[in-house]
Amino acid sequence: MAEQKQPGLSFNALLFYSALFSSASALGSEHDAFRAGNPTSSPVAATARDVRYLLYDVNPPEGFNLRRDVYIRMASLLKTLRKQGDWVLVLPPWGRLYHWQSPDVHQVRIPWAEFFSLTSLQTNVPVIEYEEFIAESGGPFIDQVLVMQNYAEGWTEGKWEEKVDERPCIDRLMYTKDKQGYYRGWFWGYEETRALNVTCLSAQGHASILAPFLQENITATSVLLDRAETVLHDHYAGKDYWDTRRSMVFAKHLRVIGDQFRAKYLNSTDEKDHTPYNEDWTRMRAKLGSAKGGPYLGVHLRRKDFIWGHRDDVPSLKGAVKKIRSLMKKNKLENVFVATDADEEEMAKLRKMLPEMVRYEPSWEDLELLKDGGVAIIDQWICAHSRYFIGTSVSTFSFRIHEEREILGFDPKTTYNRFCGDSEKECEQPTHWKIVY
Repeated sequence: MAEQKQPGLSFNALLFYSALFSSASALGSEHDAFRAGNPTSSPVAATARDVRYLLYDVNPPEGFNLRRDVYIRMASLLKTLRKQGDWVLVLPPWGRLYHWQSPDVHQVRIPWAEFFSLTSLQTNVPVIEYEEFIAESGGPFIDQVLVMQNYAEGWTEGKWEEKVDERPCIDRLMYTKDKQGYYRGWFWGYEETRALNVTCLSAQGHASILAPFLQENITATSVLLDRAETVLHDHYAGKDYWDTRRSMVFAKHLRVIGDQFRAKYLNSTDEKDHTPYNEDWTRMRAKLGSAKGGPYLGVHLRRKDFIWGHRDDVPSLKGAVKKIRSLMKKNKLENVFVATDADEEEMAKLRKMLPEMVRYEPSWEDLELLKDGGVAIIDQWICAHSRYFIGTSVSTFSFRIHEEREILGFDPKTTYNRFCGDSEKECEQPTHWKIVY
């Protein structure tokens, strides 16, 4: 089968689905009793409730899928904070990520609703978009920025212990004071945003270790945790982790595009593949092994920085194609869908070696609407529905596909697989993190 080069929906169709999605988002009012607020909430109402806002940011070089992981940690912290107060999580706008390299596409100040269902997120913890925070709190001001860092001395006597302390900053601050005494910084591309105070916080431990410090030492209404990836998951792969992960439902318009691609180019539908989907994630409880998947091999082949950063456990293109053909033969599959960040030169070689390869390649107009993040989600959604999936070692992109397939109910043997380096002697496969309800 020849590679499909224009599988995206038309630009007008995408606009329609975007409008459909916007309408669906408006229906979130049914959850308003649980939500922190909505765009029409007044600062006076927010103040009357003594609401406090938790904001966060991540080390700039970190990618889209690691940032999704940090969200899970912050949601866990928020749940702990809410045991003693009315805290709300403010979602950091997306933009300017290393892997988002499409030229001429404006990709800053992107709200979460373009990639995820806010209604689904709010069923787990109260969250609001950053612009909603500005409207609720009375302006683009953040009271306190805490720059997270490790301890300069490392582990005391080699002993691990959980602790938090306000300490002198180890690295040069990425914030500068303006003439009015306010702090200026990146703030997700919102140049008008200003911080009243910036200090550094050494932390060692799980996310919720920050809760007592924030409750007892910080009186600010809005607190931004910068470098939030510094703290660990409270209970990795436990029920709390999976509740938050399951609530991270992809935006409906992206799922629709992925489903239409599957049906048109891969003979794959939920009915035939035994992958029924429920819009309410709390009611999604597929039996392990119940999903069959579409009649194609799903592949995530990470290249670029992984080629030199993980030389030993990333195969050459020739080695990858050999493994792909072996899996197609073993699983009696004629089609293969490939998600990859390979450059043009490598893509030309891959097309030549694997002419039957199918890829999702949107037009420029579609890309402008979907953004690189939306295209990545569509790739993950299609891989998640394949009969058999193989990913790249230690790639968070592959990890998120593992989780999506776990939610859909696939047999672990068809999910937790990775490419091996050409000369890798011990090719350990990914760990099966079983879903907990």
